[in-house]
Amino acid sequence: MQTADFIIVGAGSAGSVLAERLSASGRFSVLVLEAGGSDRRFYVQMPLGYGKTFFDPAVNWNFKAEPDPGLAGNSDHWPRGKILGGSSSINAMVWVRGAREDYDDWRDAGNPGWGYDDVLPAFKALEDNEAGPNAWRGRGGPLHVSDMRGKVHPLTRLYLEAGRQAGLPLNEDFNGRSQEGVGVYQLTTRDGRRMSAARAFLRPAMKRGNVRVETGAHVTRVLFEGRRAVGVEYEKGGRTLQARAGREVILSGGAVCSPKLLELSGVGDPAILKQHGIAVVHANANVGEHLQDHLGINYTWKARQKTLNQVLRPWWGKALVGMQYLFARSGPLSMSLNQGGGFFRTDASRPRPNVQLYFQVFSTVLPKPGERPILSPDPWPGFSIGLSNCRPASRGAIHVRSADPNDAPRIVPNAFSTNSDVAEMLDAVKYLRKLASMPALAPVIAEEVLPGPSVRSDEDLVADFRRRSGTVYHPVSTCRMGPDAATSVVDPRLKVHGLEGLRVIDASVFPSNVSGNTNAAAIMTGWKGAEIVLEDQG
Repeated sequence: MQTADFIIVGAGSAGSVLAERLSASGRFSVLVLEAGGSDRRFYVQMPLGYGKTFFDPAVNWNFKAEPDPGLAGNSDHWPRGKILGGSSSINAMVWVRGAREDYDDWRDAGNPGWGYDDVLPAFKALEDNEAGPNAWRGRGGPLHVSDMRGKVHPLTRLYLEAGRQAGLPLNEDFNGRSQEGVGVYQLTTRDGRRMSAARAFLRPAMKRGNVRVETGAHVTRVLFEGRRAVGVEYEKGGRTLQARAGREVILSGGAVCSPKLLELSGVGDPAILKQHGIAVVHANANVGEHLQDHLGINYTWKARQKTLNQVLRPWWGKALVGMQYLFARSGPLSMSLNQGGGFFRTDASRPRPNVQLYFQVFSTVLPKPGERPILSPDPWPGFSIGLSNCRPASRGAIHVRSADPNDAPRIVPNAFSTNSDVAEMLDAVKYLRKLASMPALAPVIAEEVLPGPSVRSDEDLVADFRRRSGTVYHPVSTCRMGPDAATSVVDPRLKVHGLEGLRVIDASVFPSNVSGNTNAAAIMTGWKGAEIVLEDQG
């Protein structure tokens, strides 16, 4: 049986940071258990290669949500990283922290130490931002953030001008003073390779003698003595093994796997646990509840000028960009699907932006089975503008399907289950057409392909976004943080209410979702969480 001071379950965005920070002094031993395998794969390291990992069971849990009435009965695909680096190894690499108000909301919900002024030092400390340090950006940290403003496709410049013509300011840094406006996204890449949490944090930690990382280690339950977590049980290579924690067990499985593991371990709603024959160790009906996620949709146009479709679709184009990437680590393969983006308010009376924009210089209307068709775009020139809601009111849940650890959990998003979410999305999709009608973009548009000019009435627009919308892969809050065990799972120190020696540190603890991509906030949570753990160790 292995022993370590700290056992970290999951080598993802937060878990990788925890492993590095908790082991840095040499004072503590750390065991990291990861169900997936190595991140040293070509399509993981190549930034645009995430189209190949979107359905790949070798690196992806490939979860599937339940049929959702809010999405016209569709069962949404939920990719989550099953690999060193977790979802930071298969995501779109956009580095958006969220708005100041998001974190102040966390603090005001009864979580001292989690306001914007509290988390900003953590963001700055972990960053190595190519754009240079200032009041908001950090330089010299482990995680390199690339400034892509000089590398985007010319059509992205037209999108930025269209945003300005529509009344949005040009925003040079969505992580700076304000989110509002249009601009070019910063990416977690370096020298043309993905800068995942594994590359930035876990790989350096693995060089230390006090860190052990086991891959292919699927943790099936937390072990308790009384109300104290003392270790974990896990499966590896067909064997059932145990590991003991001298100080703490830390769950970093993310918004899907952390609540699942708590329930498998007997921590959750007694009615759900008893339904599946799981003995109750500690009752907390909040486990797996309060699920929040961002929902997105693309509008697509056929263009009058060349887009990346004409480069990435033909064999000779693939060969060209492939050589460009292999020999110079540059070109389209070194970037993300989303080059431009932004944040806007669907109503001027709103105090802050409530919708995020994504600009993509190619189109994928014609899908390729078994693959997100990033590397096989449409045979005609096209581009898309997408959006997602920032703070939806709808709430879902994630719970175990059975007592078998190998069964995928039951994911119920409850998308668009509130009138306010439907009304907000209706206003948002109308804004996409406003952007496309601006003088900068209108001349390059040949026709609207999706949803098409026939979709005009409010009723038809709502039906369309219910049918075509889906997760943008930002689930949070299923083990949410709060001061009261009656409404939350962990306290502001990230300790599981009512238990000892057990914390959850990942995106599942977010009290509410952040405005924008969640990976930056998850990495910050790992950094801040490590600080809290070390403080509590004295």
